Amino acid sequence: MPPPNFRSLDLNLLKVFDEVMAERSLTRAARKLSLTQPAVSNALRRLRETLNDELVRRSGQGIEPTPLAMALWPTVREALLQLQTALMPEHFVPAEANTTFVLAMADATAALLIPELVDLIEAEAPGVSIRVVPLATRDPRRLLDEEAADLAIGYFPAVISDLTARSQAGEAVAHAHQRLYDGHYVCVMRRDHPLAQGELTLERYCAARHLLVSFSGRPYGFIDEALTSVGRERRIVLTVNQFFTAGRVVASSNLLTVLPRHFVEVTGIAGQLIWRDLPLDVPPVHVDAVWHKRLRQGPGHAWLRAMVARSAQRGAADG
Repeated sequence: MPPPNFRSLDLNLLKVFDEVMAERSLTRAARKLSLTQPAVSNALRRLRETLNDELVRRSGQGIEPTPLAMALWPTVREALLQLQTALMPEHFVPAEANTTFVLAMADATAALLIPELVDLIEAEAPGVSIRVVPLATRDPRRLLDEEAADLAIGYFPAVISDLTARSQAGEAVAHAHQRLYDGHYVCVMRRDHPLAQGELTLERYCAARHLLVSFSGRPYGFIDEALTSVGRERRIVLTVNQFFTAGRVVASSNLLTVLPRHFVEVTGIAGQLIWRDLPLDVPPVHVDAVWHKRLRQGPGHAWLRAMVARSAQRGAADG
């Protein structure tokens, strides 16, 4: 087949394609576009003929994109957003805004950021709403690609290294990041734990039973990486996906866990816990905000990032 002819391409079809990809449903896409479903189906048919690709297939109650559709969509979406911004620039006035922003983060991160962020928003943008959703991965790029969150905030060492390396190599990268603060992690146990008295040596630490906060459920974290580097290991007998749950469990058991230092004080059970410095050197825990670059053109996204950075600065200073 001959290659697609861009001159004959109806750019309105790309808007339909973008909405279908975002909704994964012809019916919902039609509703969002204020079109009939046959009109959306016809637009997809014309785009299929132009690109010589099926683009989407029916799958259960929705649709499944083809590899070409998945490859095209980020470029199409960003181009449409840039065009919209150029033709109809939107001004964000915090005091008048009624936007909702979605932030993905762990509970310990939220404990540091959200109280400060609420204060700032109440003072500067009382009409703005924030939704915090759980962070269940150490690589939030898919979450951001699918626009399930405006910002992902957490410890993403592999992601930051990958983005930095690709950028330095001259590759185009779809995501940006900003350092917010450095977390200090400590070993936490109940106050009457056998290890609460005396020095917490590496030998005593490794001989104990451990609880790990793991978003993926994988029983191996950055502490285990540090232990491996010195030829040691620990026994993890339980993993949970929330720092608060970890605090509650160790308060009534013989397990040890590792928590951000600031979080111990806000658990509500700090009186039942005691913390000790870890008996080995661990790399700094950098907490970063990551976002998709296409969102930086959206109204208010730069303001949101500035508010989160200010909240982090205040929260880290208080902690």
